[in-house]
Amino acid sequence: MEIENRKNINKGFRKLLVWQESIQLYVFVSKVLTGLPFELKKSGANALDSSISIQRNITEGYCRKSIKEYLNFLNYSLGSCGELYTSMFSFNKANQISKGDFEEFDKMHYSVENKLISLIKSLQKKNKDKNWEDSFG
Repeated sequence: MEIENRKNINKGFRKLLVWQESIQLYVFVSKVLTGLPFELKKSGANALDSSISIQRNITEGYCRKSIKEYLNFLNYSLGSCGELYTSMFSFNKANQISKGDFEEFDKMHYSVENKLISLIKSLQKKNKDKNWEDSFG
């Protein structure tokens, strides 16, 4: 059985479009930053860390049973999203990545960030309406 086909009650995060797109964003950023010169490797590694932190925090929050913990981790993810944008924006302004790569990144980032904000708003509403069960059922 392929990894993608294994079912588990706590792996539903894989169905989230924001998680799927954040993986694609990481792959893209990884490819763009791989070619950075040696003196920028630390900055590139920091940007990659913030990129992978987006999906990691979505996953960790999802795997918690508490909506408050989930929202906490989604907010960490949103913070990493901002950190990544600042890194890539700076690389672009310093002409360390191409304008085309930045434009592609910006489109992908925009989509991830807005889906993340929508998920947060949706969960905040569920929390406010007390429409959340803190258990695995």
